[in-house]
Amino acid sequence: KWLGIDKIHIIKKPRCVLPNIEHQTVIDMLDNRNKSTLLCYFTKCEDRERIEFVAMDIWCPYKDTVETMIPNATIVIDKFHVVKMANESLERARKAIRSQLTPQQRRGLLKDRFVLLKRKHELSDAEYLRYSGWILNYPEMGKAYEFKESFFVICNSQTRDETQQAYYAWLRLVSPEMTRSFDPLIKAMGNWHNEVFAYFDHPITNAYTESLNNLIRVMNRTGRGYSFEALRAKMLFTEELQKVKRLLYQ
Repeated sequence: KWLGIDKIHIIKKPRCVLPNIEHQTVIDMLDNRNKSTLLCYFTKCEDRERIEFVAMDIWCPYKDTVETMIPNATIVIDKFHVVKMANESLERARKAIRSQLTPQQRRGLLKDRFVLLKRKHELSDAEYLRYSGWILNYPEMGKAYEFKESFFVICNSQTRDETQQAYYAWLRLVSPEMTRSFDPLIKAMGNWHNEVFAYFDHPITNAYTESLNNLIRVMNRTGRGYSFEALRAKMLFTEELQKVKRLLYQ
């Protein structure tokens, strides 16, 4: 009932991984994540109407396929994918600030990326002291960091209505300087509004899929030279990943 769709870059190209995230089992792995490949796959799935929720990243071919082949399913954008986009926005702001500094000034921002990607409550005393010094000299860095932090607070809201209201309030605070760095996130939130906020009605994520992707990478490294077909077969015939229920006959 809960389908995951995710990408993994393996054997020189992006592939598509399809897990059953409700029961944490692998369903299939496709050679690519093109819309035509996905449509062909789901055309052969006779029981696809049983799927109620589909967790995915922001990728139009996934959405188009689900809307075509499983129109009654609710699409849920993985919350952690949205959070990742907020971190990427902060990273764009950080790089833009650094690009305007001298080499000597950049040396004063040692490990700034590592510190800024942390949540404020996770900073050690030494890291917070370092961060406080940076924003005195580069206030735009502090604004970008606080903007990212306030977005994370929104994502921790409990209800859909509460989250939407908090997001609109956050959006009204966007300055022209922040727009340049956070624009991809803001556009994604606008274009995928229903799918993003659906998470707060149905808190489903692709966390299991990420664990599965890590296992696929480990299998690929230990195999050394696997073809895609061999790697796919190894995933599909690993008993622990299938959890097949066998009927007992008297």
